[in-house]
Amino acid sequence: MVLPVLALATTDYPDFTPLMLGITLGAYGLTQAILQIPLGLLSDRIGRQPVIIAGLLMFTVGSIVAALADTMTGLVIGRALQGTGAIASTLMALVADLTAEQNRSKAMAAIGGSIGFSFMLAMMLGPLLTTNFGLPGVFWLTAALGVIGIWITYFWVPKAASMRRNREAMTDAQQIRGLLSESNLMRLNVGIFALHFALMAAFVAVPSMLSEELDINGSNLSWVYLGLLGGGFFVMLPVMIMAEKFGYQKLVFVAAVALMALTTAVLSSQRGPLLTPLMLLVFFAAFNLLEATLPSWLSKMCPVGNRGTAMGIYSTSQFFGAFAGGLAGGWSMHEFGVDGLFVTISLVLLAWAFVSVGLRAPRPLQTLVLSVGNLQHQDFLKIVSNISGVEDILLVKGEHLAYVQIDRLQVDMPSLQPYLNR
Repeated sequence: MVLPVLALATTDYPDFTPLMLGITLGAYGLTQAILQIPLGLLSDRIGRQPVIIAGLLMFTVGSIVAALADTMTGLVIGRALQGTGAIASTLMALVADLTAEQNRSKAMAAIGGSIGFSFMLAMMLGPLLTTNFGLPGVFWLTAALGVIGIWITYFWVPKAASMRRNREAMTDAQQIRGLLSESNLMRLNVGIFALHFALMAAFVAVPSMLSEELDINGSNLSWVYLGLLGGGFFVMLPVMIMAEKFGYQKLVFVAAVALMALTTAVLSSQRGPLLTPLMLLVFFAAFNLLEATLPSWLSKMCPVGNRGTAMGIYSTSQFFGAFAGGLAGGWSMHEFGVDGLFVTISLVLLAWAFVSVGLRAPRPLQTLVLSVGNLQHQDFLKIVSNISGVEDILLVKGEHLAYVQIDRLQVDMPSLQPYLNR
């Protein structure tokens, strides 16, 4: 809700500058990025629920501080406090704890859909709330939503979840170096960094650009954002379906990155009543496609047993991107104006396009949790590794479970069935 209004609602603050605007937008991402993995590790030790409730409590406190702020400095402090509620990776781990493997993809898809819907709703509500209640109204609502989140977590989340945590959802600090050196995961992490860099940097300029250059103000901004985001969603959806059906995922992925780079390059030099909305529509369509594709590819490319750590690195990269985008966007706007800002975004996206060319398209992999039973680990490894379609096996010392990565199209399930039934 803050993104579409912050640039317009803070111009009267005594210490307002484009750079301070960028820092205010990015402060949330900085503290989120710093704390994602530590809070994930903490949740493995003390349970998901205490970490989630504490995170939501800090988010609520930060919202109240921002609501009471009358300077940009106060907003930066409030936004940074909001970001200390860095529970994204912990929430994903909780979903893995609460769902069986065969239902996990559906659960993740449902969460992804709710994130997309809430983003669209927030972009509409932000301008409406600011028009009627000012910027503090936005932060008071986020504080109320934080309290509601605490209530839901405490009363609705099953208390026994922490007793059967899924190892794949846990964060392991020892795995980080290996995952950072894996080329495909590195490209995905660079991608989510660049994507949220572009989004946050763009919103340093987009609200004032719509207001000053196209004379769109107040509640009319809500309808413009609905058209841009909703239109972008309907443009993106058939493209995703066709790419999945005909095996053109990588081509569509790289093309979407290139399109984002192209739209920002055009906006750096040419803008107008028709061209600006068209370029923003294409920008948001490509953004929606990439935002939906990146986590799906990540889950399919993770080495067996490493998904929790990989998701923590991914979330950290995402929020560092948001911080860097706000900071670089504010600096570029301050030094070079709107044109220079969009040149900066275009260069970052162009670099991402080159990096993504080397990305390997994901295979239809799935992780199964099998019972080792009374077999020795070495005997189990010899038997299962020779079964058709088995790609990778993780055996944990002291446990009688094995995490086995399979190719869904090639796996010999009857041979694995005895280990599923024990």
